Amino acid sequence: MRAVNSAHIDRFRDDLSALINPQHMQLGVAVSGGGDSLALLLLAHAAFSGRVSAATVDHQLRPEARAEAEFVAERCRELGVAHIILTPSAPISGSLQAGARVARYAALERWADEAGCSVIATAHHIDDQAETLLMRLNRGAGVAGLAGIRAQNGRIIRPVLGWRRAELAAVVADAGWDSVDDPSNHDANFDRVAMRQHVANSDWLDVKHLARSAALLAEANTALDWAADDLIKTRLVFGANSVKFDPILLPRELRRRLTLRALRHIDPNLEPRGEALVGLIEALGRGETRTLGQALIRGGAIWRFAPAQPRRKN
Repeated sequence: MRAVNSAHIDRFRDDLSALINPQHMQLGVAVSGGGDSLALLLLAHAAFSGRVSAATVDHQLRPEARAEAEFVAERCRELGVAHIILTPSAPISGSLQAGARVARYAALERWADEAGCSVIATAHHIDDQAETLLMRLNRGAGVAGLAGIRAQNGRIIRPVLGWRRAELAAVVADAGWDSVDDPSNHDANFDRVAMRQHVANSDWLDVKHLARSAALLAEANTALDWAADDLIKTRLVFGANSVKFDPILLPRELRRRLTLRALRHIDPNLEPRGEALVGLIEALGRGETRTLGQALIRGGAIWRFAPAQPRRKN
């Protein structure tokens, strides 16, 4: 294996340091075996040698998956990086890609606890960010959705979010490594793959500018959260099992955010999105009463949130 370019190492070290303080850090790296994650592994090892552990999640959805995980294990042995193969604790249900993502992060979080990892790095990059923004635009997402992939979300960090896919591929090629090619990454039946193919075939789209827009929308989303946090002090009155909300003159986006806060006080598992939330806010503005999840909400000048009465069994 050839050494990683020193300029790449310095860039990666700066990118990671912009997210967390690397001093005394133990860095967990999620590695699938694809080019992006192998580049992340190479960069992390070169920049923070001796403080990196890696994990590969085998979803057991394809016969080749185990061999791909073993391929990553061999690359880690070559670097002297501790590696483990994880399997989800429960079968994947619902949407295949969404279910696999939930299972993958749950497995990685458990592993990080056991391995003593301060953070878990994933290899999301600029091209992923652009694809995410376009997918969510196509679905009519609001500000929070259009903020795209976060550079940090709890213990999950994405230190190469400012890198292009081609730049990461070059890191792997320069090291003399091959990478795994998951066939699902070419299956246009998956929304992300279809969008990736559209972006690749559209010479008028500027991926870096799309990612910049996502970053600006993320800043706007943070500002709106800050405003909502401040408004809670004057607009929401919390009881043990109730909330009163004065929505007068608030812009709809702030009504939406404070409505979510009130709903979570009544039903912490309630996460209405899209049309369900829009319809609720419009109904409350008309003075109507609605039930959502375990919450009963009465509209009018003051919106009142309380637990819904259990439905009678016949």
